[in-house]
Amino acid sequence: MQQDEQYFTDLVRQNKSTIYSVCYMFSSDKDEVEDLFQESLINLWRGLPSFEGRSQVQTWVWRVTLNTCISADRKKKRNATVPLTMDIDLFDESNIQSQQAQMLRDRIQRLQPFDRAIVLLWLESMSYDEIAAIVGITPKNVGVRLYRIKEQLKNMN
Repeated sequence: MQQDEQYFTDLVRQNKSTIYSVCYMFSSDKDEVEDLFQESLINLWRGLPSFEGRSQVQTWVWRVTLNTCISADRKKKRNATVPLTMDIDLFDESNIQSQQAQMLRDRIQRLQPFDRAIVLLWLESMSYDEIAAIVGITPKNVGVRLYRIKEQLKNMN
């Protein structure tokens, strides 16, 4: 293990600028670049035992770092958020948007607790996988339940 740590330290020292450059190309935010750099180091460390030497070490470092950055970029795009501004008063009954929000809230409160949890997580823009992990069902089951919940909400008076 000690030898692996020394080898890894040398590997990082020799390829630090390459790793950083790849991370830098995937973000203009300094903190995010640092996060990508750290994530790349973690992936390099985890992948080190399985590195078979079929390519040059530098090629392998490039590939791992690039894949780390691409995966993070995909995840960021998949989880893109729109800032929510509360420019409406949800308790102002004269406002149409607040009336609609109140109607949705009333309908959601009439759902069973488990279904209410699922729809609230979905409204938070969580993926089916994330919802499934939280509530303890399969992602496919989340999709089926959400379809049924939406139908139930549409048919409520």
